[in-house]
Amino acid sequence: MKTRIPFALVLFAALLSLAGATEAKNRNVLFIISDDLTSTALGCYGNRICKTPNIDKLATRGTRFTRAYCQATFCGPSRASLMFGYYPYATKATGYTSGREKIGPDKDSWPQYFRRNGYHSARVSKVFHMGVPPDIAKGSDGADDPASWDEKFNSRGPETRAPGKGETLQDNPDGTKKLAGGNRFVVVEAEGDDLVHSDGKTAQKTIELIHRYKDLDKPFFLAVGFVRPHVPFVAPRKYFDLYEPKKMVLPPKIPGDQDDIPLNSANRRTTANYKMNLLQQKKLVAGYYASVTYMDAMVGKVLEALEKSGQRDDTIVIFTSDHGYHLGEHDMWSKVSVHRESAQVPLIICVPGKKPAVCHSLAELIDLYPTVSQLCGLKIPGNIQGKNISGMLDDPAVKVRDAALSSGKGRLLRTEKWALLDYGKDGELYDMEKDPRQYVNLIDAPAYAETLADLRAKLKAKLSEIGKNDLSPEQ
Repeated sequence: MKTRIPFALVLFAALLSLAGATEAKNRNVLFIISDDLTSTALGCYGNRICKTPNIDKLATRGTRFTRAYCQATFCGPSRASLMFGYYPYATKATGYTSGREKIGPDKDSWPQYFRRNGYHSARVSKVFHMGVPPDIAKGSDGADDPASWDEKFNSRGPETRAPGKGETLQDNPDGTKKLAGGNRFVVVEAEGDDLVHSDGKTAQKTIELIHRYKDLDKPFFLAVGFVRPHVPFVAPRKYFDLYEPKKMVLPPKIPGDQDDIPLNSANRRTTANYKMNLLQQKKLVAGYYASVTYMDAMVGKVLEALEKSGQRDDTIVIFTSDHGYHLGEHDMWSKVSVHRESAQVPLIICVPGKKPAVCHSLAELIDLYPTVSQLCGLKIPGNIQGKNISGMLDDPAVKVRDAALSSGKGRLLRTEKWALLDYGKDGELYDMEKDPRQYVNLIDAPAYAETLADLRAKLKAKLSEIGKNDLSPEQ
């Protein structure tokens, strides 16, 4: 016999469902992206030296992903990929491009899609690619995508021209070289306060917009780009005072560690090639940490403003970076490699009403576009390549991907157990359960030939799938 449900209960459930849909549809989005930030520099990812109290606090309120991967290990293609929802190999969005000229005018970026669906969309500083320091020093747009925004703001900063104590660490073994410009390892303990620099101005403008947007008649999508800790490592002196270079602890220097790492363009950014002595390496780490702590302080100001504005409970907050960064692991520095340090990124998603969690399932930055669309009650576009991982926010044990794909100078296929770093003629293979720090390259070990063949076949199939994927707009 069928059970009759009282009409009042049916009506109540319908109203409750409608209220939930309305709440989701009206959620604001605050997307914060740092530049060249490795997860290993954050307290919430296990660092006990670098001070990041504000990002750590955010992690306690949201879902922290421990296996999130960028799709490119350098700025331009990574940002184009996550903002348009396509793998950079499918769009050929590389280098300094925003991706628009490769993707075409008929495909929406993530903020543009929200803009089309009733959101006020705004950018502060570097979201699509900007050259650091050149575009930041000039206050120019870089490779921005104008169609993505209702309004946009750049945050000009002095970079290496900031008054203070500066030093070139790269290619300067005797310490006699003058302060270098461009994209080099330079530290500047700057005079003045937070607002002298780009990230301080970015925080200030973001705070202004958050308070202004509480009077909007529509939800907002606010993308905020902090340029630190990208080189040059410039921050007010008070942040440098927290880190004495001589006390910095470098990653283990394992004898022969580089012997089984192919000497190609992916892995050339080594201590030897940068000609840094031990103290210079420690100064680099101290400068990086000072820049991270400065950026974290600015993130804290933004989150405090969101709280004070009364909009925190209506706003999804996302924090991430465009890619990771080597800080001496394998005696390597900077980005572009496809090792764990360069390809893995911090990712925190904080959604009102959802419980805090730590998620160890694989995720990609390309997944943000469809996931946040779902969380905001919008239909996920049919012509993007990311996956909806919103289920992980309800249950961190949920697995949406069986592998993550990243590219730099080489390609990475990361499964639950294995990491294949493919360079064409050679590569690296690591058992990530037994060897998470990637010290023992198994690529030439006969015992793993079958595993290697299987992973190479999966990589080939994934690249083929991406290339053949229908990128036409949904009908």
